[in-house]
Amino acid sequence: MAKKLFVLAGEVSGDMHAAGAIAELLKARPDIKVFGVGGEKIRKLGAELLYDTAQMSIMGMVEVIKHAGFLRRVIHELKGAVLREKPSVALLVDYPGMNLIMARFLRQQGIPVIYYISPQVWAWKEGRVKAIRRDVDRLLVIFDFEVEFFRRHGINAEFVGHPVIEELAELAFPSREYFLKQHSIAPETRLVGLLPGSRKQEIAYILPELLKAARMLSRDYPVAFLFGQAPHLGREVYSALSEYSDLSIVECSAYEVMQFSELALVTSGTATFESLCFGVPMIVVYKTGQLNYQIGKKLVKLKNIALANIVAKGLLSSDRAVPELLQHKANGEEIYRQSRVILDDPAVASAMRRELLAARAKLAEVSPSPRVAAILQEYL
Repeated sequence: MAKKLFVLAGEVSGDMHAAGAIAELLKARPDIKVFGVGGEKIRKLGAELLYDTAQMSIMGMVEVIKHAGFLRRVIHELKGAVLREKPSVALLVDYPGMNLIMARFLRQQGIPVIYYISPQVWAWKEGRVKAIRRDVDRLLVIFDFEVEFFRRHGINAEFVGHPVIEELAELAFPSREYFLKQHSIAPETRLVGLLPGSRKQEIAYILPELLKAARMLSRDYPVAFLFGQAPHLGREVYSALSEYSDLSIVECSAYEVMQFSELALVTSGTATFESLCFGVPMIVVYKTGQLNYQIGKKLVKLKNIALANIVAKGLLSSDRAVPELLQHKANGEEIYRQSRVILDDPAVASAMRRELLAARAKLAEVSPSPRVAAILQEYL
């Protein structure tokens, strides 16, 4: 009987990171059947997906409550699929709300659980370590500081490296001159990146404020705005753009935004770490519904929320490598003001770039996909 791998990657970033490990695994074991939840990248590897990440991208406690019926149905169907298929091992990627529920069920069925990209319990919901200790066979973490955190909680976490660094190493970009020519941008134009997020809810809150700041910046500089659209979302999510036809907006990939921008305005999340890897000076913004914000404010223990600042901790000449503008501060006026500080002072931008690249160097020594694939093979 063919060996089977159950995978649950409920977000776009999880789909990307899991796909790297699964691709490595299938090179050695092309006979393995992969099924579960993922996105386009996992699907292209031949996996049978019961649900797509686009259906699972629900954020914020209020939104989770609204979609509780759907999420219960997903869990019920996934449990049924596990009982039918009887996988040899499970790969759970980030997405802790559902993955920790499934980890408990899988453990009860005697199926080994490999958890890749740990829940950020060092930031909030530390009580989840009990479930991780009880239900996870191997915890594979992507930040080196997580190893010591979990060790203090009696969990032997393994640092496997960060998949973003591995993925970026495979990319190739044209020269800046070619990029400018390709998009009919004059050489003297300032390039500012806009990365409003990958979830509908956050885009609805954040994109209008980024565009307000962009309009103000356009009055001060010859500037083009490189706009990174999430590939899994439709154009209707970005309807706010229609009100800003006076701006020079160039649509390109998120990684092109990071490669060619001299400043990026980035929604808090994985994109802040990706921007760190490019060494691009950035301002991190985040805004959500007031109820979600008040609940989160009570639960989150960290002084900084941007991954760029958390990873750079210990290397900094100040409290933060990059500015963070949250909730009421994430408004067009304040984003504009902070942007001017960076755009008007090359020394500020240069110092920020140095600190970000130093943080990247800490994590760049290990390639996670081959390591995760090798661990999966042990259980297959």
